[in-house]
Amino acid sequence: MRRRRSCARLGGVALTLATLLAASSAGAQVASDPVETTEPAEIRVVGKPDPAGLLPDQRAPKAQSAISADFIVKQAPTLNAFQLVTLLPGANVASSDPYGLSTSSSLTLRGLGQDEIGVLMEGAPQNDIGYYYAYPSQFADPENLKRITLAQGSVDIDSPTLGGAGGLLSLTLDDPKARPQALADLSLGSYAARRGFFRIDSGTIGTTGLKAFLSYSNTRADNWRGAGYDTRQHVDAKLLDEWGAGNRASLALSYNDANSSSYPSPTLADWNAQGRGFNYDARYSEGNTNYWRLYRAPFRNLYASAPVHLVLNDRLALDTTTYLQFGYGNSPYGTQLTTTGNYLGTEKLAQPIALPGAVDGLATVLGNYTGDQMRTGNVSKLTLQAGRHKITAGLWFDYGTDRVTQSYISIDADGQPVDRWGYRAKAIRTADGRLLAYENQRTVTVTKGFFVADSIAVTPRLTVDAGFKGVDVLRNGRNYLPGPQDKVRKDSFAALPRAAIHYRLDDRQQLFANITTNFRTPNEFTLYNSYYGGELVAQGTNALKNEYSVSQEIGYRFIGEQLSASVTGFHYKFRNRQLATVIDQGGAQVNATLNAGGQTSYGIDAEIDYRPIAGVSLYLSGEYLHARIDDDLPVGADFLPTSGKRAVSSPTVQFGAGGTYDDGRVFGSIASKYIGRQYSSFMNDESIKGYATLDLSVGLHLAEWLDGKRTDLRVNAINVTDPHVLSGVQSVSTNAQDVIGRNGTVISGSAPAYYIGSGAAVMATLSRAF
Repeated sequence: MRRRRSCARLGGVALTLATLLAASSAGAQVASDPVETTEPAEIRVVGKPDPAGLLPDQRAPKAQSAISADFIVKQAPTLNAFQLVTLLPGANVASSDPYGLSTSSSLTLRGLGQDEIGVLMEGAPQNDIGYYYAYPSQFADPENLKRITLAQGSVDIDSPTLGGAGGLLSLTLDDPKARPQALADLSLGSYAARRGFFRIDSGTIGTTGLKAFLSYSNTRADNWRGAGYDTRQHVDAKLLDEWGAGNRASLALSYNDANSSSYPSPTLADWNAQGRGFNYDARYSEGNTNYWRLYRAPFRNLYASAPVHLVLNDRLALDTTTYLQFGYGNSPYGTQLTTTGNYLGTEKLAQPIALPGAVDGLATVLGNYTGDQMRTGNVSKLTLQAGRHKITAGLWFDYGTDRVTQSYISIDADGQPVDRWGYRAKAIRTADGRLLAYENQRTVTVTKGFFVADSIAVTPRLTVDAGFKGVDVLRNGRNYLPGPQDKVRKDSFAALPRAAIHYRLDDRQQLFANITTNFRTPNEFTLYNSYYGGELVAQGTNALKNEYSVSQEIGYRFIGEQLSASVTGFHYKFRNRQLATVIDQGGAQVNATLNAGGQTSYGIDAEIDYRPIAGVSLYLSGEYLHARIDDDLPVGADFLPTSGKRAVSSPTVQFGAGGTYDDGRVFGSIASKYIGRQYSSFMNDESIKGYATLDLSVGLHLAEWLDGKRTDLRVNAINVTDPHVLSGVQSVSTNAQDVIGRNGTVISGSAPAYYIGSGAAVMATLSRAF
């Protein structure tokens, strides 16, 4: 790999400072909750509650933003967690539908994709164990969220997540209420959208001290473009017990059952030719593989988390979180099969296959991409307060299985799949009874980690942290397709040191700096061979190097009665930067991971919240990002001249602006975000323009005019200006145009694909407490 020296620039100060700290016997940031981070006991809180809920007080020695229930409750109730954090610094959200129901969406932080961002809900990981993606439409309903925290640069040392160079998104559920009560929301909106939500709180149950809530929601909406519709049923529940001086145990459950549309992603040529008309077909005709019913994705997921905090004595505490997940779903597509000339892996099938509805040996079928996952794990830590030292030591264990199958299901004369779930028992078989599949594999992933940290209150104002985390990831798998590959295995270990410093200038002002390391082992599909037409089109390998990154931050934070602000400078250095994409191999669409070599990024994040009078809040955020590729990219026997090019999906600038008003009777909010130009190829020979979005809401508190019980009526206008834009990059390419490589060969271009920005929508919601 050709390399070019990079400039540390902005990160140099933070790197030097944090290295000196690590050389001393300093301590590390150890807690996910910023309240648990080391801070002198005598600190006074001088701020007052933020009515916008956009800039809650922070004391962690790192960049960290958050939104609270005060802000969430003013937004459209269908919005997912990605859409809710779009105003925060560094958050680049590409959403394909206004209501957040589709799985076609993405989040990048400081130019790093959602497979680089850890996601936790009640302390339990939400990322896919094999591919690292998280799907926000499956998360808890907004009415049940107490806070969403976004750490733009790093994960906490005790977070049970892999990767995380892009940061950490943490969702905290609301606690059950102390008194029995109920809440109902009814919503109607554009595109025949309708939603019902109902929650009941038990209150304290007798003398047990237990409290619980249970909620159910049901949502349906037509696709805002093209034919089709989305449905979603969701259940959240939480059981909580608190006793003694700080002991706490809870069980949180979240179940999601959805049938979502996957909007097609155009190339730039498709977009220029058809614009928003680039859709699946509304009607089925014989041989049509573009019919909308062939692209509806059903998924069912269950998440369970049981966090426990035990105060063992006045100096020692135990925190443990056990989690369990189940998920099954299908991401289907339309395709065609012939009765003869088929292959299973590299084996040519001698006997014809039976294809219902085949005409002249050809049939249109539903191609399935099913995932069947189970994941369980536990992360536990002991925290000892010993004088000035706060020492933490913990263990993490995670076990997950992932069965991935690309099979085929027949469809009837109207284009309706016989089975939309893609169950193997109902899939098309070979003449000798084997499953006809393009991909058929099972992977077991075992993660073991340990961490130790020390946090030292050097003075009442100065806290120094240092820590170390070791993580081992073992993947064992089997490829069930006939061919040269049977079992696969990859074992990776990473040593992840970190250090941080936090200095309190006074009761209002803070300084912080940190250095953090992260790694990510390649996605599981890189281990497996891919075959097409009996030929090997993608070689599975366990030789791909782990991505490794070192990041530094240095920042200033101000917390005042009317003004709160934060500014952070950051710097990243990557080795073996991994980027997931989709490539065409002999007509087959194959998942792939590109090793983009080295990358250097630096920039500034800032946010400010001004509260001039009671009930009014004004919020601004911004980011400047300089992200450059350090190396030429190997393609075949040649190299693309990518050194010095801008990183993909990394806008140089983005700005957010918002405001809220609430005088006890009338309330409203405004939120606008601008995202700058984004490149979609490593050669920077294709990009999408910058664009802006605008959301508005207005509402009335009706309690005083009725019976005194909470009754709110609000109207949310989403994407008011309705810009016709491409909102993000769905799949990157090495080069969009033909390029002459460093060694003189012609490297053919391939077109990136994009998300089409969602249209405008209006939703009215009546919320009533009982």
